[in-house]
Amino acid sequence: MKGIQIVEPNKLQIIDMEKPVLTKENNVLVKMKAAGICGSDVGIYHGTNAAATYPRVIGHEMVGIVEEVGEGATKVKVGDRVIVDQVVACGTCYACRKGRPNVCGNLQVRGVHIDGGYREYMAVPDQDCYLVPEGLTDAEAVMIEPTTIAIQSCSRAELDQEDTLLIEGAGALGSSILRIARLSGATIIVSDVDEEKLQDALKAGASYVINPMKDDVAEKCHELTDGYGVTVSIDAACVKDSLLTALKATGNAGRVITMGFSTAPTEVNQFLITSKELDVRGSRLQNRKFQDAIDLVNENKVNLAGSISHTFHYLDAQKAFDFVDSKDPSIRKIALLFD
Repeated sequence: MKGIQIVEPNKLQIIDMEKPVLTKENNVLVKMKAAGICGSDVGIYHGTNAAATYPRVIGHEMVGIVEEVGEGATKVKVGDRVIVDQVVACGTCYACRKGRPNVCGNLQVRGVHIDGGYREYMAVPDQDCYLVPEGLTDAEAVMIEPTTIAIQSCSRAELDQEDTLLIEGAGALGSSILRIARLSGATIIVSDVDEEKLQDALKAGASYVINPMKDDVAEKCHELTDGYGVTVSIDAACVKDSLLTALKATGNAGRVITMGFSTAPTEVNQFLITSKELDVRGSRLQNRKFQDAIDLVNENKVNLAGSISHTFHYLDAQKAFDFVDSKDPSIRKIALLFD
């Protein structure tokens, strides 16, 4: 079978791989149908994702069809369309014992630390497979995984209807967070440098939008909140100055959620954190949120239709990554298809 491997930063190649066989642990064989391109995949490709190891078959947004089930598999059956959980945790470390396997001390993420979904077949435990809602195309179903990331970030933020939330970034991640955040009843402000994305955010439920090229985001947030500042900020832009902007924009007793993976130095002002007693929290991956996301889709509370802007055949992955690097403003979310 074929797979797409990042051999080293900036070197992508198509490789031949052995088709996996079922084991007692990996007891479901999934034939891949679609896989998303995430910002973290782009980071692995360019060598800016500090968590990744090389060489690596990337891809952690993985949708496929169950082709074979083995011993002990009871959750899914042959022919089921599934999305695969990307988190592999040990179950015994401190984080796992505290119910936080997404930050397991021995964490392995499919597509980051171990091979992921940019290949024709995967063998995985049946417990890591979740049934895809019937109304979604294979490409749209890829967006279930980013939805879990959004649910996790809003959970870490303890978001509720009393809050005013700033979402920095209106790309695929920020848009997913907006879909979930609006369910809380919070007032939502979205910032982005792309005017079209800001208009999309207003249509999707944002109350206000800010373009950092035109306005100071922190000052505008204080203006929109009668001087107090937002009560929650989520950094979905993950650029050099976005964390400091969030700290400035957030008012006393607020929560700041950071999601970036860059190891590049960034300015953090202690006075902003201490004087306002801010909670600065990381949000990584998702903590058993797949069924939550699928339930929201099935209940028509989250609409993923039309969320994919572009598709490429998986063997054209190099073209797809080159297109991402072009920064074309029409890009929202790209999926690789296996048919």
